[in-house]
Amino acid sequence: MNEQYRVNGERLWSRLMAMGKVGATAKGGCNRQALTDADRDGRELFMQWCTEAGCELRIDAIGNIFARRRGRNNDLPPVITGSHLDTQPTGGKYDGIYGVLAGLEVIEALNDANVQTEHPIEAVVWTNEEGCRFNVAMMGSAVWSGKMPLQDAYDLTDSAGKTVLQELERTGFRGTTAATHTPVKAAFEAHIEQGPVLEVEGKTIGVVTGVQHMSRHEIHIDGVEAHAGPTPMAMRRDPMMAVADFLPKLYSLAEQQGPQSRMTFGVIEASPASNNTVPGHLMMTVDIRHPDHHCYHTLVEETYRLVQQACDRLQLPCNLHCFWEAPGVEFDPDCVNAVRRAVKTGGYEHMEMVSGAGHDACNLADVVPTSMIFIPCEGGLSHNEAEATTSEQATAGANVLLQAMLESAAN
Repeated sequence: MNEQYRVNGERLWSRLMAMGKVGATAKGGCNRQALTDADRDGRELFMQWCTEAGCELRIDAIGNIFARRRGRNNDLPPVITGSHLDTQPTGGKYDGIYGVLAGLEVIEALNDANVQTEHPIEAVVWTNEEGCRFNVAMMGSAVWSGKMPLQDAYDLTDSAGKTVLQELERTGFRGTTAATHTPVKAAFEAHIEQGPVLEVEGKTIGVVTGVQHMSRHEIHIDGVEAHAGPTPMAMRRDPMMAVADFLPKLYSLAEQQGPQSRMTFGVIEASPASNNTVPGHLMMTVDIRHPDHHCYHTLVEETYRLVQQACDRLQLPCNLHCFWEAPGVEFDPDCVNAVRRAVKTGGYEHMEMVSGAGHDACNLADVVPTSMIFIPCEGGLSHNEAEATTSEQATAGANVLLQAMLESAAN
């Protein structure tokens, strides 16, 4: 590792701005949903830049793109970095694409310095990380890491009934390389934090040591439909009364498990959804997260107990079930240490943190040594057209990525 090597921040920023025009929205964000024409255009622009940088390109069967800078010993496992190009329908200009273009900038900086690494280096684009068009998040990295069968990914459909396979073929991104992992020396992902902590703490870099445990649950409560006027409150079988009982208790539970607890009630649907009828059924979702294994399981178990208790008291049948779960991830100590040393080399104000959101790095961590680097985003906003960071912050993160990859690829 050598502190004289630095990325070209102006080049990185200009490319972020250029990519931001692909699928640009009226409010300054991006709409490049997976395997749409805009996603295809963004991929082609990225590949053009990679070709101009002298990279060798390959595309696997699920559409993941790998841009390789050859090493002195090209048969050695590569050091890889990357993220995703696809966005939410009203996404920002930095989520995902920052990590892709920071990886390309690492390659460009090494070219500028005429540095040859022992291991090859690759910048990667993972397909359909967002999971908004095709309803499996982190799909491309899930297939590559062996967590999801290729055919299951191919069979996913969007709201118009188009499959992933059809759209891969239509856009020309169904590659010929097998969509399976091969040996990798180390993997890094640079990303905006997507939360407010770095900005509030005044830190430039987040050294990410892992990803918190997270799951999503449905709560179904049966009541009895009744007229809103003649039916006394005390004689109702109203699911909302159960919600009024357990909701404050669940928020209190989250507070008891410490400031890293997360509990989000994102969907509440009452039926028949009439403004003068007591609901006969209520469905709601709760997203539960915590970095500590014990605290996370306490949150889940107590949520189920408190909901059941409230419904039993009111004699309302209920059912709870988990429909999605992602176990917490601890990143590879050697990769995390490489990021720590890179931060020290750059002299950046930093803090160690656990990611609150899932990333492709979560899938990679199951099969290859992995870690992440965070930079701040303004107001903690992400999945939002107003998403913002600064050129200085983007450059700092890319410099940390450069140093960590350079160390990892040296021998």
